[in-house]
Amino acid sequence: MNDVSLFIPCMVDLLMPEIGESVFRLLRRLDKKPVYHEEQTCCGQPAISSGYNAPAIEAAKHFISIFENDDAIVSPSGSCVYTVKYDYPKLLADDPAWLKRAEGLSNRVFEFSQYLVDVLGLSDVGSVFDGKVAFHESCKNLRGLGVSDQPKQLLQGVRGTEVVPLNGAEICCGFGGAFAVGYPEISEGMVKDKSTSFIESGADRLILSEPGCLLNVSGYLEKHHPEKWALHLASFLMESQEGGD
Repeated sequence: MNDVSLFIPCMVDLLMPEIGESVFRLLRRLDKKPVYHEEQTCCGQPAISSGYNAPAIEAAKHFISIFENDDAIVSPSGSCVYTVKYDYPKLLADDPAWLKRAEGLSNRVFEFSQYLVDVLGLSDVGSVFDGKVAFHESCKNLRGLGVSDQPKQLLQGVRGTEVVPLNGAEICCGFGGAFAVGYPEISEGMVKDKSTSFIESGADRLILSEPGCLLNVSGYLEKHHPEKWALHLASFLMESQEGGD
């Protein structure tokens, strides 16, 4: 199975394309052939979380039509993977034909670190970083997909890197999609706590596996602590590749 289909979320496509580029480049270094379907659009997660089922169903059917013949679909966003794996069957429960297609696709969609560790059996992807990193547990990855050990294994496989504990690593950063828009004061308090934990950990980098969390935390750090960096796991692994690209 050399072909790998890339499922690139809207936030990455529009705001953080370097994450998608890192996934693409790293998979190529691992002798995989990344394939990108240009006709892909939003998976429907914002519509689902806002209660707009009709456009969400339309997005789900479009997604399934594009990806259902692919052997493996990999995304750098666990929340979007969760949408496809678990929300689509609920959305399409009253349509037996589409439900069957959704269920047939769900077991072939993987979060980025999940694919590297659980499918490819990797923990060392050839990265080197002389410093300390801390890891934030994104809510949908941890509680939705059960993805927690996989990114840590990849970080521990980076030569020269010390993975240090992050106080409250499993606590939400305050993004939560529409939550940050509807409750900005609470969201800012939560991301402040997360950033403080990162600074107090003594880590040089905060690593995250979810684009929404990264957008939230990196935005706060840039404003209040510009000397501190947060990175998506894919970007960190790619930027610290031994011998360059």
